[in-house]
Amino acid sequence: MKKLLLLGVGILTLIACQDKETPEGNLHLTGNIKGLSQGKLYLQKIQDSSLVILDSIIIKGNSNFETMVPLKEPEMLFLFLDRGQTNSIDNNLSFFAEPGDMNIETTLKEFYAKAKVTGSKNNDLLVEYNKIKSKFNDENLTLLERRIQNATVNNQETEDSIQEAYNRLLIRKYRYTANFATTHADFEVAPYLALAEIGDINITYLDTVAKHMTREVEASKYGKLLRKHIYDRKKAEYKEANK
Repeated sequence: MKKLLLLGVGILTLIACQDKETPEGNLHLTGNIKGLSQGKLYLQKIQDSSLVILDSIIIKGNSNFETMVPLKEPEMLFLFLDRGQTNSIDNNLSFFAEPGDMNIETTLKEFYAKAKVTGSKNNDLLVEYNKIKSKFNDENLTLLERRIQNATVNNQETEDSIQEAYNRLLIRKYRYTANFATTHADFEVAPYLALAEIGDINITYLDTVAKHMTREVEASKYGKLLRKHIYDRKKAEYKEANK
């Protein structure tokens, strides 16, 4: 009898654990926004070139939040914070979501800058890429400052030097992005970056990224969009060449 009782308890425990698991094809998103006592969160995604709301969460007294939304495959999502009467440009957090359990920890004061997102390998790779991208952006700002300063004296030789430096920087950024996407072509972030960052690069680079995609990635949302983008560009370039 004691053995049967223990077996029954074990089965109930197993069932309880199974109930807590995130159903397949869903995103279970939890998080905390330190310092937020009142506001509203909107979880959004891009659909047909427009932002659509997947869920809205009211924050009142408790800065923790939780939601469960359908998500069949990895995809870029956006968490928008409506602060109510308090205005801020730091209200939107983009992250690469994946089905399963994910968590976002951040603060009210630095909603985007302090955000730590866990539970998505695609997002980890996106963060890694963005660290290098920020360095390119810093170099670009330096060149912009030089250009503004030169505008007061209008030195053509300096302007040409700045333009050459900008062209070299752009090539470095494009090649780095293409190499990063090719290296990580077994993740959905690869075709996303190819589309979002280097969509107008020489078509051979995009072809290389596409050829390295796994079947799973190729069948994903961004994999299909990359293939279509390559096809459309080749078609347009062919027409242009045969006018």
